[in-house]
Amino acid sequence: MSALISNFEKSNQLRGLAHDLIPGGSHTYAKGDDQYPVLSPGFIARGLGSHVWDADGNEYIEYGMGNRAVGLGHAYPPVLEAVTRQLQLGCNFTRPADVEVECAETFLETVASADMVKFCKDGSDATSGAVRLARAATGRDYIARCSDHPFFSTDDWFIGTTEMNAGIPRAVQELTLGFQYNNIESVSSLFERYPGKIACLILEASRGDDPENNFLHEARNICHRNGALFIIDEMITGFRWHRGGAQQFYRIEPDLSCFGKALGNGFSISALAGKRKYMELGGLEQTESPRVFLLSTTHGAETHALAGAIATMRIYQNEPVIEHLYAQGQALRVGIAQAVTRHGLGAFVKVTGRACCLTYATLDQDREPSQAFRTLFLQETIKRGVLMPSLVVSYTHSDEDVAKTIEAVDGALTIYKKALENGVENYLVGRPSEVVFRRFNTKPAAVRERELAAHG
Repeated sequence: MSALISNFEKSNQLRGLAHDLIPGGSHTYAKGDDQYPVLSPGFIARGLGSHVWDADGNEYIEYGMGNRAVGLGHAYPPVLEAVTRQLQLGCNFTRPADVEVECAETFLETVASADMVKFCKDGSDATSGAVRLARAATGRDYIARCSDHPFFSTDDWFIGTTEMNAGIPRAVQELTLGFQYNNIESVSSLFERYPGKIACLILEASRGDDPENNFLHEARNICHRNGALFIIDEMITGFRWHRGGAQQFYRIEPDLSCFGKALGNGFSISALAGKRKYMELGGLEQTESPRVFLLSTTHGAETHALAGAIATMRIYQNEPVIEHLYAQGQALRVGIAQAVTRHGLGAFVKVTGRACCLTYATLDQDREPSQAFRTLFLQETIKRGVLMPSLVVSYTHSDEDVAKTIEAVDGALTIYKKALENGVENYLVGRPSEVVFRRFNTKPAAVRERELAAHG
């Protein structure tokens, strides 16, 4: 194995500047310093395929893949070529561009349950658009969202249900209700407690665990019996579970569904799709119902992003992308499980989720989830050239990448075992990482900066 990575000098210099200029030091909470060890790359300079290079020139096999937005690989040539061709024609005009029609046609070929689609820039806009549409269609105010699924939108209707609900009126917070995945009783009881008041139910089709006892179909039936819409958030499952999304994999037709992330292989594009009778409420043709202000954004149909999405969808249609994701994910699962067994750590480190979208659990001496042990595991895999906040593979993750990752995990597990025996504080440099949704910060910025200076 090559020498362990230990130089983060340029990243550490940039961190101080970033926190002075940007609240949180980054524009996405999941990418923030509090999510990673002190000894970690603070900034990525470039990526190619399944590899990235940080500001200090260190190379990593990467498994975050832009928070699952990159399904084919970084700077994937056919997508870049399509984007470049379109950019040379301009990217934003006063009237629609013809590529908008082509992208809509391609999307609706791919997601067969939908009749119409409207594009926007991020997942939050799509899910919030779906919620607004459901409220308009039903004349109701309450939203039922799956409490087991961690994120739906940056907007108040969702963030008001989290620990980070500062600044959101209590009246808004109270309009969103919770239910549990694979617990049909929790769904039916909501409709019993709020008869005629719930506009829609929104959930991910899966977080890795499959629906049990026909859960998705039963939940949709309850919605329809009670006059509510059934919405599936496919930000993660779309272009991973199946080319047509988890809805096609599980053979469930939602009223509305929301896609993003891998739709554009990293380019900013998301989609709200659904049945015509609901989607046309935001159109120009219907005259019977009040108009719905549905996803009118200056940059929602930037032509280069649409071109990237078309190229991405064509690759998924014509090449074995999904099959590759499952195969490489399964190879990772098996190889890491074998390493865990060799170290006798089966009770403390677990790989979870669907092969195409894996994650892992890190447990402490009491076999409880531990941020400190997660941070240590990240620290030690980063040292060995693997950046793995999750185990999300892309079309460009090779057999060699998988083998090197398993080797890096094996080395990290040696330290993990010692930390279980001698105390994690003796092996972890600096503070543990934090969960994103917390009401208060636990470490002042000045302390963080001293840690970075001490280990820079």
